[in-house]
Amino acid sequence: MEQNFDEIRPYHQSEINAALRKITSEEQFMTALAKLMPDIDKEALKAKLNSFTTTKEFQGQIVFPITNSIIAKCSTGVSIDGLEYARQKNNRIYISNHRDIVLDPLLLGVLFFANDIDTPEVAIGNNLFVTPWMEPLVRINKNIVVKRNVPVRQMLEVSSLLSAYIRYAICEKKSALWIAQREGRAKDANDRTQESLLKMLNISGKDSFKENFSALNLSPLTICYEYDPCDYLKAKEFQLKRDNPQYKKTPQDDAENMLTGIFGWKGEIKYVISSLDDELNSIPDGTKNEQFTALARLIDKHIHRNYKIFANNRVAYDLLMGENRFANEYTAEEKSKFENYLQERIAKIDILNKDESFLRTKILEMYANPLKNKLEAIKN
Repeated sequence: MEQNFDEIRPYHQSEINAALRKITSEEQFMTALAKLMPDIDKEALKAKLNSFTTTKEFQGQIVFPITNSIIAKCSTGVSIDGLEYARQKNNRIYISNHRDIVLDPLLLGVLFFANDIDTPEVAIGNNLFVTPWMEPLVRINKNIVVKRNVPVRQMLEVSSLLSAYIRYAICEKKSALWIAQREGRAKDANDRTQESLLKMLNISGKDSFKENFSALNLSPLTICYEYDPCDYLKAKEFQLKRDNPQYKKTPQDDAENMLTGIFGWKGEIKYVISSLDDELNSIPDGTKNEQFTALARLIDKHIHRNYKIFANNRVAYDLLMGENRFANEYTAEEKSKFENYLQERIAKIDILNKDESFLRTKILEMYANPLKNKLEAIKN
């Protein structure tokens, strides 16, 4: 059965060494890696990689030390709540809001690894494979290939294969698995689960709606950044799209977003795991579409309820709404600090016909929306 998944699954342990030898022969890869691990001579680094035979060695000695080094420079630290769910049962789909293309799953892996919990497999779009060595690299690192931009006639076949692999990974391999709640980041931080994602997960189920999803052990995962390093790039894109509805980002724009997201300042980072184990049965019977909508809203409610709210979020809410609703929950210094930050971010945006008022509103929305959504989730 598993051979059917060869084009999308992570590499088996028996394939790791050959795949590593393949990517270490790529000069571009070795140069990039040497910059990220400057304390090790490039040839020694190559020999080290070529000696690995397991994903655990690769993650523990290469991927996670690099990730920890980045986090030490670009944040005040990362923490996680809800690990008891992973310890109790780790063959879960951790379905999260999407803050960073690269770091969202990497940080979850770092946090699990540090707590002796098996690291998750990760669903990643092949649109990120900008070099020939990217695909083998991510498949060594427990990534599942999600095929993007496929012709319409192939979409069902591609979705069915992905759905079948995910169900196989959870139910038979007993793996943990991370997937974003939507394709692409929510640029305004208004995090909503795409029903099309849930429909894809359901394709491989052979039982009732609730039984199909119960078997997948869905666990909403909330990811919170104190600062979004890409906030000004997202605001810039909002104006470019407003002024020209046909605007599309270039590969250079994508690379800038990726590098800024990884290496830009994030402040505090918080992960919170919850579980739907006891709540799936609360979804009312109805049409399939009604049930998909109800499940998406349930996931959203968990994600929104678990946001960590920072002073930035409260200040942004009051500035955006023209209110002082949360004025007692931040200091004058915190407000001034965020207003200065806002001006600095707007100043970084270099475009024709720059609309500062529009850009300011867009950045404020990014920081206010998590608080708005949390208030709504707590109320209901």
